[in-house]
Formats: sequence, structure tokens, C-alpha cells
Amino acid sequence: MDGGSVILTPEKVVVSVRMAGIGARAGAQLIDLCAIAFLFTAFSMVANPIVTAVFGGVAASGLLALALFALVFLYFGILEAFWQGQTLGKKATRLRVMMADGTPVLAYAAFYRNLLRPADFAPFGYLLGTVAVFLNARSQRLGDLVAGTVVVREPAALTAFSPAPHRAGVHWCEPGLPDLRTMSLEEYVALKRLADRFPQLPDEARHASIQEVWKPFAERQGIRPDPRVHPIYQLEAVVMKYGRMHNLV
Repeated sequence: MDGGSVILTPEKVVVSVRMAGIGARAGAQLIDLCAIAFLFTAFSMVANPIVTAVFGGVAASGLLALALFALVFLYFGILEAFWQGQTLGKKATRLRVMMADGTPVLAYAAFYRNLLRPADFAPFGYLLGTVAVFLNARSQRLGDLVAGTVVVREPAALTAFSPAPHRAGVHWCEPGLPDLRTMSLEEYVALKRLADRFPQLPDEARHASIQEVWKPFAERQGIRPDPRVHPIYQLEAVVMKYGRMHNLV
């Protein structure tokens, strides 16, 4: 089930990714359930006496059950939305949620895909989810199909890249850039997506994206390559400078 899939990204770069199958996702889910159980136990120890004293035993049980479902949804939704598509379990098993077009998962999609997660805890939820994964070419469960997301396996080893945050501030490569007056918003969006995803791309896709996306753009803008730095840092500087110029960050 850990099959490969080819994705054509919005930057017109072909990226080969390995879809996560049942075994890997089950392992990640088990770790996440242990984390949720720990969080809920700690929450219950604090909240149960208070809720019981205020609402009574029966009402307290109902409220705590509701809190458990809320915790499950928020745990998966918040972590996947703001931790680059990963939860604790996905981090440990090297899995990541991303959009089906190969771009980083969007916040709304991370929450949307988890709206159907309660079905996983229904009596036949796991059976339905397993059937959906087997019948889908990209191993998508129901929530993935609705949100337009996929779960992929990351390579065991990637060349280390730690580009600086390019959403605010001034990049150290900016002094060597032109004024970027002829740069379009579409080019900014494409470069920003590439900068966001670059650390997670395999080496072949990194090389292809630099050759097919960055180099033609740099030539049009008159940006000279700097042999002392990797092109991704110049690309990142362009994203930061253009974003500030047009109040996009």
C-alpha cells in the first residue's frame, strides 16, 4: 500500500511522492491516540471534580465525553494546520499531510479533513476507512477525499536545508536583488509555494525546481547566481522583498 504517485505541482514541477499506506498510518494513529489519552486523563483529573460539583455526575459525564471529541478534533486539526501537516504520531513515523496538488496543507483543509475523523471511532469506522484507502489510487480516506489532501511518507534522509522564515523581516541576500518591479503576483505565489515546500522535497525534485522554476525567473529579472550560496536562499529573499513591497506578509 505504500505506493508511489506522481504530482504535477502548480509550479509545473513533477514530484514523485510515496503515499502512506494502512500500516504506517495505523502506527501514527496509535501514537496519536496515546498522546490524546494522556492529555484527556490530565484534563479529566483537573476538570472532573469541578464539573461534577457544578453540574452533577450525569451531566459531568456527558460534558467530559463532549470534551473528548473536541480534543480529538482540535489535536489533529491544530497540529496538522500549524505544524506543517504533522502530528506527534506522523512526526515519529515520518508521515505528512499535504494538499493533493503537492503544496503544503492549508489550515482550512487540515480542519476540514478531520471533520470526518469521528467516523473512525464508530463501530465500523475503521473498516470503512480501510476500504476507502484500498479503493483510492492515492490511499485517501474519506476525510482526505473531502478536503483534497493526501498523506505521504517522507524519505528516510534528506539533504539538510533550513531556509530562514520568509514571511517577515529582511533577508541577508536582498542587497544583491534588483527592484523586482516587473515581477508578477503569480510569480510570487509560485516562488513562495516552492520556498515553503523546498526542505521536504527529495533531491531530484529540488534540482528540477531550481532548473525549471527559479533559473528562468532569475534570468528574466537579471538576478546573477551567487556561487557562495544555494539558489533557494536567493529565491527566498525575492519572496520576502516582494511580499513587503506589496504588503503580502
